[in-house]
Amino acid sequence: MTVDRIVELAAGYDRSGAFPSSSLELVHEAGWLTATVGRQYGGQGAGVERTARILHTIGQGDPSVALITAMTLATHARQAAHPHWPRELYARVLKESGDRPVLINHARVEPELGSPARGGLPATLARRTPDGWSISGTKRFVTGAEGLDWFLVWASTDEPEPRVGTFLVPGGSSGIEITGRWDQLGLRASGSHDVTFRGVEVPYEHVIGIGPHGPAAEQDNRAGASLHLPLAALYLGVARAAQAFFHTFARTRVPANLGHPVARTERFRRTAGEIEVLLAAAEQLVFDGAARVDAAEPSYTPEQALGARVLADRHAVRAVELAVRLLGNPGLARGNPLERHFRDIQCAPVHAPQEDISLLAIGTKALTP
Repeated sequence: MTVDRIVELAAGYDRSGAFPSSSLELVHEAGWLTATVGRQYGGQGAGVERTARILHTIGQGDPSVALITAMTLATHARQAAHPHWPRELYARVLKESGDRPVLINHARVEPELGSPARGGLPATLARRTPDGWSISGTKRFVTGAEGLDWFLVWASTDEPEPRVGTFLVPGGSSGIEITGRWDQLGLRASGSHDVTFRGVEVPYEHVIGIGPHGPAAEQDNRAGASLHLPLAALYLGVARAAQAFFHTFARTRVPANLGHPVARTERFRRTAGEIEVLLAAAEQLVFDGAARVDAAEPSYTPEQALGARVLADRHAVRAVELAVRLLGNPGLARGNPLERHFRDIQCAPVHAPQEDISLLAIGTKALTP
C-alpha cells in the first residue's frame, strides 16, 4: 500500500531533513495530489471531508509529506470553488500534474510582519515593469520550498496607492533563493524554508486577487475556517500512528517480574481507553464537520469549524503525550517512531489561525447580540 511505503521512508527523511520527493511521487501515483481538482476541469472534485480523510491517511505515514500535499490540495480546491487563475496557466498546471507531482503553495509569512492571520501589509514588493511585475522580498516558512513548481507570493505594489495581491511565480524562476533552512523540532522533512525573491520577473496577468489593502485582503480566519478541518485531520493521523505504536509496545513488552504483556495491566488499559476516547471524539468533530461543510448546511458555522480545529489539536497533542508518558524512556528514544510522532504533533497548534485567534473569533461571535 502507498501509505506503508511512505511509513518506511519517513524515518530517513526525518533524520536527514531532505525533501521527501520519493514519498510525494507515491502521493502523486495514488491520485491524492490532485484529488481536489474541480469536476469542471475533469478532476475528482473532492470536498472537505474527502480531503480530510486523505490527509489523515498520509499523516499516519509522514506528516511532512501530508502538509506539502495539503497546500497543493487547498490551491486546487479554491480554484474549483472560485476560478481565479488565468485560464491558460491553470490548464498548463493541470496538464503537467497528470505526468508528475506539481506542487503549489502560498508564500505569505514575513520576518517582520509574521503571519498575515494577524493582519498587516506585506513588505514584499511588486514593481511594475514594461512586461509585467518584478517581485522582491523575503518569505518565511514556505512549506515544500525546494520542490515547489509555483510560489503564490503575497505582495504589495509600489504604486502611489499600494494594492495587494498574490503573484504567481514559477519555482524555477531566476532570482529565487532559499535564505534560511528549516531546522525545527517537528515536521523536519517539510522543507518550510525561508525564501528570498530578488527581482523575480512574472508576466502582468500572473496575479490574482489584486486590490486595495484591507480586511478582505488579509487572511480571513473566520470565513476560511472550514479549510482548516483537513489540517486538523492530518495531525489526528499523527496521533493515530502514535497510538498504533503504543498498542504494539503494550502487546509485546513482557517485563520479567510481570510474566505477561503490559497490555494486560489496568494502567495500560486505562490509558489506551483515554487515548481512544480523545481521538475518536476529535475525529467525529472533524469528519462530521467536514461533511456538513460539503453539504452546505446553513446551521454549521465557521465558528464551529474553528472550534473543531482547536479541540482536535488539543486532543491529538494530549493523546501522544499520554502514550509517551506511560512508556517513559523507551517512548523518547531516538529512532523510536513514538519519539518522532511526539515531535511532529507539537506542530499542530502552530498553524494559523492559532488557538488564541480562533478562540477570539468564537468568543466574539458568542457575545455578539
